[in-house]
Amino acid sequence: MRSQGVSCLLLLFIHVSAPAEARKVPGGRAQHRRVQQQQQPPVQRERVEGTESFPLDFTAVEGNMDNFMVQIKNLAQSLYPCSAQKLDQDMKLNFLKNDSVTCNDGSAAGYYIKESKGSKRWLLFLEGGWYCFNRQTCDSRYETMRRLMSSTKWPQTRTGTGIMSPQPEENPHWWNANMVFIPYCSSDVWSGATPKTNQSDYAFMGSLIIKEVVNELLTKGLDNAKVLLLAGSSAGGTGVLLNVDRVAEQLESLGHGGVQVRGLADSGWFLDNKQYKITTCLDTISCAPTEAIKRGIRYWGGLVPESCRQAHVGQEWNCFFGYKVFPTLKSPVFVVQWLFDEAQLTVDNIHLTGQPVHEGQWRYIQNLGQELRSTLRDVPAMFAPACLSHELITRTYWMDIHVKGTSLPRALHCWDRSLQPNNHTNSTNHNQKPKTPPTRGCPLHLIDSCPWPHCNPTCPTVRDQLTGQEMSVIQFLKHMGFDVQKMAQQQGMDARKLLGMLNNGS
Repeated sequence: MRSQGVSCLLLLFIHVSAPAEARKVPGGRAQHRRVQQQQQPPVQRERVEGTESFPLDFTAVEGNMDNFMVQIKNLAQSLYPCSAQKLDQDMKLNFLKNDSVTCNDGSAAGYYIKESKGSKRWLLFLEGGWYCFNRQTCDSRYETMRRLMSSTKWPQTRTGTGIMSPQPEENPHWWNANMVFIPYCSSDVWSGATPKTNQSDYAFMGSLIIKEVVNELLTKGLDNAKVLLLAGSSAGGTGVLLNVDRVAEQLESLGHGGVQVRGLADSGWFLDNKQYKITTCLDTISCAPTEAIKRGIRYWGGLVPESCRQAHVGQEWNCFFGYKVFPTLKSPVFVVQWLFDEAQLTVDNIHLTGQPVHEGQWRYIQNLGQELRSTLRDVPAMFAPACLSHELITRTYWMDIHVKGTSLPRALHCWDRSLQPNNHTNSTNHNQKPKTPPTRGCPLHLIDSCPWPHCNPTCPTVRDQLTGQEMSVIQFLKHMGFDVQKMAQQQGMDARKLLGMLNNGS
């Protein structure tokens, strides 16, 4: 078995060090099959530390990543028969050593981790899941969504998907990073710093959970990192905006200022707009976003970035809304946002059930897309498809969505390259639009210009909420109350041409 391991390492050395042309040996696949037939079945054994692992740092090849990924896939296929057992690629649960930092119910907070010893890149993901803002809504949440308030039933492992996937086919540029998934159990949009006491029924410690996770990761290799990407979806996306600068300041204060801290906020760019139908603030879903956050920030003892707090003294709730907090941030942040976000429509009291949408709702939905588009205008690094959906970066189909011909993983890779030290065009504030254009073929500012939901042909599949059947774009738009004649007139084109475009999914 030891000789098999040595031969695998030798194969790795030959493959990585040899020129690409030299690897294209005629009959290579047939030879590979003969080698497989000669190999003995793998025998399980204990792992011997220091003999089978070897560090590889892939950051040096990022400039030619596409070609490199092809080589890695070929290498992985060549090495697969050599593996003694299936690599354990799941993230494993660790509870925080500091047991004073807890979930809502006082149970231990924690994180899931899959280390990648050869990589100096760390991806920390903040889970989403709405919030509660008073005793009544938190009691209701505890009864119906206890997993988001307590760690008592958390599984021992989690499998990463999308940008958390360890598979290069699903995650071409971040698959080899150290992956950390931080479960959401504080119900405070990752902002709270309030422990559970005899007087209070719940702890709200989202901000402190992030801080403690970072402290523990420093003992696992984060102290030698080059890049820390703080990512999150939905409430976790808003949590990124609230905490990315704080994490950067934390690392700097501990003497690790060399770690580049960046943010990736997915589906957390909410608007404090006027609801379609104003209702009383009885529960999380119907309560207007501004009112819910105003109540919540007091109940949670919520913290916001200091620069934003100074800009909104006495009205710190403003800092929970992306377009208000973003201009105050120092750390570079990439924003991912569906132009017709389902969670935004829900809090605005647009409920897309089985009934067709009437004209007033249709107009409201279109205006929402326009409002969102205008708030994103000055965000330099962003990906905003004109789709009706919510969350993207951990979806298995995240590579399939394109804006102006570019996928999200490609846009993130371009952003990554733009932030390398020799490419800085504006070193003082990465969240301002650069004066020089991005590298040719490497766009960063990607936003759909078509005006209605699902006008982008790569949008995720829509299903009829009553039958569960897939709907074509034109079926969906008709269900939404889409008037082909009127829309064609607004777009200055013939109705038959517009109908043809929709049927072709364009």
